[in-house]
Amino acid sequence: MNNKFVGTDAIMRRAMLKGCGFDDADIKKKPHIGIVNTYNEGAPGHAHLNGIADSIKQGVWAAGGVPVEFGAPSTCGDMIVGEEELKYELAGRDVVAMGVEYVSTVHQFDGLILLASCDNIIPGVMLGAIRVDVPSIIITGGSMLTGEYQGEEVLPSDVGVMTMGKDADSQKVRDIENIACMCPGACSTMGTANSMQIMTEVLGLNLPGTATIPAVYADKKRAARLAGKRIVSMVEEDLKPSDILNREIFLNAVKTNIAMGGSTNVILHLLALAREAKVELTMDDFAEFGNQLPCICGVKPSGNYSVVDFHKAGGVPALLKELESYLDLDVSTITGQTIGEIIAEAKNMNPEVIRPLDNPINGDGGLKILRGNLAPNSAIVRSSSVPESMKKFTGPAKVFNRDQEGVKAIKEGKIEPGDVMVIRYEGPKGAPGMKEIMLSTDALVAYGLDESVGLITDGRFSGFNHGPIIGHVTPEAYAGGPLALVKDGDIISVDIKNSTLDIKLSEKELAARREKWQQPEAKVKQGMMHIYAQMCKSADQGAGMTI
Repeated sequence: MNNKFVGTDAIMRRAMLKGCGFDDADIKKKPHIGIVNTYNEGAPGHAHLNGIADSIKQGVWAAGGVPVEFGAPSTCGDMIVGEEELKYELAGRDVVAMGVEYVSTVHQFDGLILLASCDNIIPGVMLGAIRVDVPSIIITGGSMLTGEYQGEEVLPSDVGVMTMGKDADSQKVRDIENIACMCPGACSTMGTANSMQIMTEVLGLNLPGTATIPAVYADKKRAARLAGKRIVSMVEEDLKPSDILNREIFLNAVKTNIAMGGSTNVILHLLALAREAKVELTMDDFAEFGNQLPCICGVKPSGNYSVVDFHKAGGVPALLKELESYLDLDVSTITGQTIGEIIAEAKNMNPEVIRPLDNPINGDGGLKILRGNLAPNSAIVRSSSVPESMKKFTGPAKVFNRDQEGVKAIKEGKIEPGDVMVIRYEGPKGAPGMKEIMLSTDALVAYGLDESVGLITDGRFSGFNHGPIIGHVTPEAYAGGPLALVKDGDIISVDIKNSTLDIKLSEKELAARREKWQQPEAKVKQGMMHIYAQMCKSADQGAGMTI
């Protein structure tokens, strides 16, 4: 516990806290615990967090600490699907991290509990915790429950596809709109939100077995109260993120995300988190294990189950138990236990949801890193969601410079089976912000083209998206990568099993086109996104803001 609230030098600090209702015993003798609450009344993943924050504070008080709650921004990216402003989402990760760093540093907290639910907000608070490096626990908001329509399960991911279909204005779609989000919580697929919730536990920063507790379960509040108690002990032990986050635990996270068919965005986030933690992690690590591990998690879009089913099957401990032969079991966690100790008694309650290694969903793994003359550095595909017939395909390119152009072409019937759509200038610097290419990907499904048309982009995807879609191509087009040189009709070849992505052009032809290429004018010249575009790293380095 720090002593910056004791003595004459601290009179002003104490006066400020007394103005908030704290007394001398609280201020001078107890550890100050910052509670980062990313509540947002208009975002289902974050609309319920105030109640969880209250439970955290109860635990802190009970253990002899002083909780001080403050806010950090959060959004629901689905609020802005189809609009250019979707590019703000990834950059928001760095804004959240800065907010955590800013308040925590000024207020001199002894420890932190960081409460978040969704795609870029979880890695944002994690980046902030790593940067501040005081004892910290990440608490996740949990998954929403699934809806039901005429006896069939309905998830939010179903809505995007329906919106693109010819029956978008039907009564069925209107009915499903009312039940797709049944309650607060993260969308119940293996999208980015739930993938990152799981990562908090795999990285040892969340309490075991709690990351996937559904948002409305009473267990969520009990776990929050327990976390409030545990953080006070962690302050006494001086157990910080830097004591937990090493290369071995990051490699565990890499392997787990591949094996569970997690979101491709997790790769961005793990790279950024490792960079912040000063841990070596590269795309080569993802490539290596992508060729070794099968996908064993049957959660949508890789399978037919929800994250609620995953939690009932045993959650993260059960998944890690199935993977233990691949993992470093000696890494430590916020509990003081090793991963091996935590999963020793774990049980898989449903081997259809969490498969054993000898009965995988997909023997090729959940995620693959592709390379070739169209992606000299790397590209990413969620291989577990690609139809077998499209794991190797060749076709003529149809080139678009924005997601909106691509979806327009699909709706106008200009995309045919066998085509390979190229959507470029949507990368970290080009968009800027590395937009999720959700319109075109949903439209391919809605128009029945997701098993006959490929899509390649320097943008990224929603964790909802599936099919033969390849993203995160680096170098990005705006930086002069080969994607910028593609023309309509060029033949593109993809071989997922052999991890290749190529354009059938000679180096001489590519060099000639490169000589003529001119970088487009920047789309944004002021504000937050201009700052991001000037400072962000490439996608294969995590796309974070850094000098």
